Amino acid sequence: MFDAIARRYDTLNHLLSAGLDRRWRRRAVSALRLTGEERLLDMCTGTADLAIAAATAGPPARRVVGVDFSAEMLAIGRRKVAEAGLGSRIHLVRGDATRMPVPADSFECATVGFGIRNVADPLEACREFHRAVRPGGRLAVLEFGTPTAPGLRQAYRWYFRHVLPRIGRLVSRHDAAYSYLPASVSDFPSGDAFVAILRQAGFEDVTFDRLAFGIVYLYLAGKKRD
Repeated sequence: MFDAIARRYDTLNHLLSAGLDRRWRRRAVSALRLTGEERLLDMCTGTADLAIAAATAGPPARRVVGVDFSAEMLAIGRRKVAEAGLGSRIHLVRGDATRMPVPADSFECATVGFGIRNVADPLEACREFHRAVRPGGRLAVLEFGTPTAPGLRQAYRWYFRHVLPRIGRLVSRHDAAYSYLPASVSDFPSGDAFVAILRQAGFEDVTFDRLAFGIVYLYLAGKKRD
């Protein structure tokens, strides 16, 4: 499915979020408080938007490794990285979020943007993040949620279930992909439930902020220092 929609994925992200997806990624990178020396792992990197945001932040991550299971998404990501002149600092590899091809304790930071809900076993993926990050390292996770305010919650659910899939099908020309999106968001444990998963995976100091009235959640977590 992700291979099939790869060419139109960025267009749909920007269209369906009214361009706010770029701001959300910048917010996640800013929350990590980079110094310019960090090695950063971006899981479920897709077309590398979050990896590029980390490599172009001020200050930026020194080195970024992006991992994704979709070959077509990665192909587009590699073109974007090359066009941005970041080929020496961003390395994209194909891999499984629950069995990542990276050594333990090898990154100061990790990110995942709108991808953790697509993993078959989110807890196992979070354990992999914990394994990959060095003691004292930090994790930032962006993921969709549902607004909690009455009225807005109902309006958002109607848009998500009826309007978004139609736009997605029209632009992506893929029948299932944008019906899958609202279903995956509804099924994903957000807020305190995902905080519990991160803690079970070994992270501490886990917090979250609701962005855009709860449409998106930004989770922050740390790995205990030795």
